[in-house]
Amino acid sequence: MNNILEDIQSLDPNNPGMWPIHFQLGLGVIVMLILIYAGWHFNLSVQRETLNAEIVKESEHKETFDVKQRRAANLDALKEQMIEMEQSFGDMLRQLPNQTEIAGLIVDVSQTGLSAGLEFDLFKPRPEVAAEFYSKLPIDISVNGTYHQFGEFISGIAQLPRIVTTHNININTLDDGKLSMSAVAITYRAIGENE
Repeated sequence: MNNILEDIQSLDPNNPGMWPIHFQLGLGVIVMLILIYAGWHFNLSVQRETLNAEIVKESEHKETFDVKQRRAANLDALKEQMIEMEQSFGDMLRQLPNQTEIAGLIVDVSQTGLSAGLEFDLFKPRPEVAAEFYSKLPIDISVNGTYHQFGEFISGIAQLPRIVTTHNININTLDDGKLSMSAVAITYRAIGENE
């Protein structure tokens, strides 16, 4: 063992070509192992980073694929639902009166009140209020009658073939025991393409 230590100490680091062959081979193997490890380690770390990035991309692509696959699987059902919605929308639009039907609808509202036995104090249509594809025609109403007559009137308005809603209902007691109701009935009209 002492011989080996003395041999190592006697080596000239500035002239490795003069070293004994077993030391030259040992140093060559050590240098080669260091170079192989360094190349493997640094090259592999880059490849690991690339692999991790590709794994993330793969999971994102899988999620995108799953979403698109679910949409594609439901496409027929969504198309059927869209057709049903368009039909329903068309039915609702047909319930909106056009300009010529407004007068008849106003008469229907007043006739509903009279047939319920109510006494009208006020029946005053206001100017139309335009919205996106329809316009609202508010009608101020003030009537006198009993509670049941009011219920029959509101129920009759709800059963009209056209859309009429009742808002701001206010009921008060009169001196003679009857009730007074004020409300705003709103009818809706479809806006034509030329408007």
